[in-house]
Amino acid sequence: MYNKTMYELGSHRSVIRDLFEFGKKRAAEVGADKVYDFSLGNPNVPAPDGVKEAAERLLAMPDNTVLHGYTSAQGDAEVRKAVADNINARFGTGISPDLIYMTCGAAASLTITLNALYEDGDEFILLAPFFPEYSVFVKAAGGTPVVVPFDEKTFAPDLSALEKAVTPRTKGVIVNSPNNPSGTVYTRKTLDSIVSLLERKSAEYGRKIVLIADEPYRELVYDDIEVPYLPNLYPDTVVCYSYSKSLSLPGERIGYIAISPRMTEKENVYAAVCGAGRALGYVCAPSMFQRVAAACVNERPDITAYRRNRDLIYSALTEMGYDCVHPDGAFYLFVRSPEPDANAFSERAKTFGLLIVPGDTFGAPGYVRISYCVGRDMIERSLPAFRDLINTYKK
Repeated sequence: MYNKTMYELGSHRSVIRDLFEFGKKRAAEVGADKVYDFSLGNPNVPAPDGVKEAAERLLAMPDNTVLHGYTSAQGDAEVRKAVADNINARFGTGISPDLIYMTCGAAASLTITLNALYEDGDEFILLAPFFPEYSVFVKAAGGTPVVVPFDEKTFAPDLSALEKAVTPRTKGVIVNSPNNPSGTVYTRKTLDSIVSLLERKSAEYGRKIVLIADEPYRELVYDDIEVPYLPNLYPDTVVCYSYSKSLSLPGERIGYIAISPRMTEKENVYAAVCGAGRALGYVCAPSMFQRVAAACVNERPDITAYRRNRDLIYSALTEMGYDCVHPDGAFYLFVRSPEPDANAFSERAKTFGLLIVPGDTFGAPGYVRISYCVGRDMIERSLPAFRDLINTYKK
């Protein structure tokens, strides 16, 4: 009567969502002040003022059929032009609006892209640590996920392992920098090495390997760290972008797919993206927030609060004896578990009211993720609990 694979996905939440739901239930039982929920990457920094202003202008329009009616399946033409113009101004790519597809956030961007690219037998490489849903998205598209481990000194991909993982069946490699969950920003040297490898393997196998750049955290970078724009490094790149983090709009589900203007058969790839959007029912992204995004393409988030949170929790936890990865971007702290089983560590943390995500499904056993896009007061209140937790391993 029903699809068993879909049943498994629907009856078992992701570990992140499971912790989030546990937190809500636990807060109702013992009080929200006794639960320190670091599970979900839900921005607490307000959206830029321009977002509210744009929304108010749009809502004041006399003709609501324009605001709330359908746009073209791939997105409103003026919106796509605004997005393309912004990309060109920032990165000098020369991209056309006809290579932009507006989507319901990063998840839709990725699922559409994977379905557009997949052919029988294809594999897609996931560079650990990675967002757990990548594996779900790849499998749902028909592909096979292949996990490449990371260098524990740099948290960049293990390039020798990547070399071995690329085969004639490899269709694409998903790159997420700034990275969820580690906060690492891949250096230009690392990206140049990946690009060189894929160019060589594409020539060797006689088929193009696509770089899929998942970029919801592009704007969340500290200390003037460079985030190279992958279409400028590698022609066969598809960018999957979301305004969820940059404009603090996760619940509005708005983003886009951008096909590199240098991509092989770019028009056909774009047509496949349109076809995948149609087949999946991801057509006409939310009309109002398409227009809000277009009005706010030049807005940038105020990451001062995230930087202060990062500095506070990183300094406090390392002083307590936790082994933490210093994040250069995004809003996650990746911490080595004091015991080999990060799931057991996460369960123990719950007894202190701390909700932290074990790293196994991120492709990083032995680590946990702490999402610090929360109120500073909660971080301050949680520090005694973190100290009590680590002390249980020192006894």
